[in-house]
Amino acid sequence: MRRGGALQTPDAGAVRADGQASGTRELARKAEESKPDCPLKGEETSPMAAAAPTPSPFVASTRRFAPRLRSFFLPAAAMPPSSAPNPSSGAGVEVPQLPHSTLEVAGARRGLLSGFASLRAPYSAFPVLASNRHVETIFAAFMRSLPAVKLRRECLRAPDDGAVALDWVSGDERALPIDAPVLILLPGLTGGSDDTYVRHMLIRARSKGWRVVVFNSRGCANSPVTTPKFYSASFTGDLRQVIDHVLGRYPQSNVYAVGWSLGANILVRYLGEETDKCPLSGAVSLCNPFNLVIADEDFHKGFNNIYDRALARALTAIFKKHAHIFEGLEGEYDIPKAANARTVRDFDEGLTRVSFGFKSVDDYYSNSSSSDSIKNVCIPLLCIQADNDPIAPSRAIPREDIKANPNCLLIVTPQGGHLGWVAGDEAPFGCPWTDPIVMEYLEYIQNEKNSSTKNNISYGQHSAPETSVPHLTVHVQR
Repeated sequence: MRRGGALQTPDAGAVRADGQASGTRELARKAEESKPDCPLKGEETSPMAAAAPTPSPFVASTRRFAPRLRSFFLPAAAMPPSSAPNPSSGAGVEVPQLPHSTLEVAGARRGLLSGFASLRAPYSAFPVLASNRHVETIFAAFMRSLPAVKLRRECLRAPDDGAVALDWVSGDERALPIDAPVLILLPGLTGGSDDTYVRHMLIRARSKGWRVVVFNSRGCANSPVTTPKFYSASFTGDLRQVIDHVLGRYPQSNVYAVGWSLGANILVRYLGEETDKCPLSGAVSLCNPFNLVIADEDFHKGFNNIYDRALARALTAIFKKHAHIFEGLEGEYDIPKAANARTVRDFDEGLTRVSFGFKSVDDYYSNSSSSDSIKNVCIPLLCIQADNDPIAPSRAIPREDIKANPNCLLIVTPQGGHLGWVAGDEAPFGCPWTDPIVMEYLEYIQNEKNSSTKNNISYGQHSAPETSVPHLTVHVQR
């Protein structure tokens, strides 16, 4: 990340962006926003409605101005086709092409990517916005459109009496076949179903006939907090329960998962813990920090301090909404430090590392990284990273372990920032460049699974009884 006095990344010099003051103020302001709670009362079921977010007039205008921006910056003649016919072959006959050379691709099964139309063209980042990794990161966070979707929420009670929230697409329980593939989405730190990158992936998967559910960690996206314990990069218990719950509800379906940032770290750790017993059929990891020690080192350098403070504000905002639950805690807890944390490290030192039994925050980071889990992954896993990601450093990617594991694939883009990837047909306001690739990969694995098991599947069964779930609270949201 930072080398000497300039802020840059390995093999990709990023221009220093300390002058982006307005973006900084916006980023900090977002972290202070809070929303009403979604309470969970014991094991009772109670319907309740959550207030819908006020539509932004800017979002509507993006659809109108996006084509003009694209035509201005990317003339039609410069737009690369999704595939190229072989001039020496017959008319209209196309030949398979490997992913374009602008991408770093690694993994034993990288050949399967040759069939992906979305990977044949050069990675072409949107001009101006991609000139600086911080500009791209902040633009995507605040200017990307937010697709409208009606969600139905389940609050799932954990064995320790905690709770997480699952947001399903409303009506899908009736609209989709009982054996439709299920996709679980894991947002990043403090993220949830209202984040733009989550919504875009949800909409794309749903348009392909997939059943989609967003896993909101404790306290995130109004997920209730019922015990003095949030979540951490190391804790996979809640994800394990969510996956078991989804499999119990849809036993005829293949279940997949996509995680971003911290959600990706948790997901990959889970895959490594489950090894060959993993019930998932496939997974995708995006913007994974992989090595939290390295990520923490870079988090305190240059402009990255802005992200650090913003995420700390988001964490403390969630904490303060539930501060009464943490009153009277004894032992090594430093509640004032967590409540007034100015950095993520402060919050983790005061609360997270104690809640999950680590000796120090450094012990927490070194033992919560997902880089060591890659070697134990036994299901298809696609990892997509940006070489200039300011929060998930490129040097932390476990490239050799990914290459050595026949189940893993890696794609590294030259640009993208963190959760940005402002590129592709829908740039600058639409979905991230990664979404079509993620969906092509998941559909490939799903077709592969169906092909290998078609002789054992009974297509005559049209319904299956749902498992009893008395520990749920259900309400309609957004």
